[in-house]
Amino acid sequence: MQDATHPDPHLPACDLADRIADRTCRYGVIGLGYVGLALAEAFARRGIRVLGFDIDDAKVSEVNAGRSYIPDVQAGDVAAAVEAGTLEATTDLRRLAEMDVISICVPTPLSKSRDPDLSYVDAALKSVERALRPGQLIILESTTYPGMTQEVLEPRLQRQGLKVGSDIWLAFSPERVDPGNQRFGVANTPKVVGGVDAGSAAIATAFYGIAIEHVHRVSSAAAAEMVKLLENTFRSVNIGLVNEVALMCDRLGLDVGEIVEAAATKPYGFMAFEPGPGLGGHCIPLDPIYLSWKLRRLDYTARFIELATEINANMPRYVGERVAAALNAQSRAVRGSRILVLGVAYKRDVDDTRESPAIEVIRRLVEAGADVVYADPYVETLTIDDRLFASVAVTAEELAVTDCVVVATDHGAFPWSDVARHARLIVDARDAVPRDEVRHVLWPLSGPAVLGPQAPAPQTGTDPQTDRVFQVPRENQ
Repeated sequence: MQDATHPDPHLPACDLADRIADRTCRYGVIGLGYVGLALAEAFARRGIRVLGFDIDDAKVSEVNAGRSYIPDVQAGDVAAAVEAGTLEATTDLRRLAEMDVISICVPTPLSKSRDPDLSYVDAALKSVERALRPGQLIILESTTYPGMTQEVLEPRLQRQGLKVGSDIWLAFSPERVDPGNQRFGVANTPKVVGGVDAGSAAIATAFYGIAIEHVHRVSSAAAAEMVKLLENTFRSVNIGLVNEVALMCDRLGLDVGEIVEAAATKPYGFMAFEPGPGLGGHCIPLDPIYLSWKLRRLDYTARFIELATEINANMPRYVGERVAAALNAQSRAVRGSRILVLGVAYKRDVDDTRESPAIEVIRRLVEAGADVVYADPYVETLTIDDRLFASVAVTAEELAVTDCVVVATDHGAFPWSDVARHARLIVDARDAVPRDEVRHVLWPLSGPAVLGPQAPAPQTGTDPQTDRVFQVPRENQ
């Protein structure tokens, strides 16, 4: 952001710019989830009067009571902002008319046909249209395809008789929230901004500069939309690559964790990604599909994206196959076996189950006839295909009656040494179990089964699913 001695030549001379400069602007955030609440609290902390909008009465009540339901947003910070009068929440979307700046932070999932589902953005936009007045800045933060802000939002807002770039301003700024990240939050994560015109970009940049340390402006809203998709496509493709390497290592009898760890010692030209049971969360599994969907309409096939999506989507099936092979090695079938899945959140130390690969792993094991239970300190209950599951405690007694433990999410709170000591059989999709402590059989994501140092010398057999030699526990000999 330009300072007072070097003013931004594109910054409109208007009341809103003045209110941003003197911190008297009112800020409305539509959607109080992981993104919206974090953004609202960050600006409220800087003294901006923030009004959060959500259709969930429970979320609104929690915010107004000074409580946080998002792990990355501290309850004390919410309480302080509410007490100071800088943060409030409401379900009354008519109050959008009071706002000078409005951010749309609603989900953009996929439909059942794996096409973009923009219904939440559409509903939020209808509320904005009804409340629109001159002098407002509208910012879309929800992930979308390149071009949507200018092609869809701009004409709809201008139907109200207000011209974007002079009466109102419009920009896109992709959210960058990494749940559970203790190092980077809203304030110290650089913010990308693109406006549908230079004035919109300048005024949005000035606004974000109030609460965010570095704002990076790009040439257009479409460029900012593409930035978001590149960021998460990069992760999706590289996770897909390392997941395929895990499949290769399985065939080669190698340990993919050892391979990645060794490759990561190279100080240049390599970035380590970890294999796992698949992709989860609100961004990485979905955003690349928004890009490939848009490109298909331009008669272009995004082959890297589609291949990575296919590989990542098949990882839960692969985990299920590992479970079947591991049980078979102990002369047991999946049907009738008690299986404990550790972790159903999509990543370590968060409570978010959106698109979690653990859900598909559980679904496949249940369909195969297994008696499946799960443990997750962050997720008390979970409904899969109309069946309610409740988290169990990871105790020595639970481990003792479990035929196989499947590690789907490597939460730090799990007693990994106890799992290694008491579990009969472990299929570890996260390389979380300390191998030097394993007393029984451990089947990592790839490579041969591993026996801990206290186990007896094994005999061998042949896995009928992979034709690879496996180690047979003494109790099955």
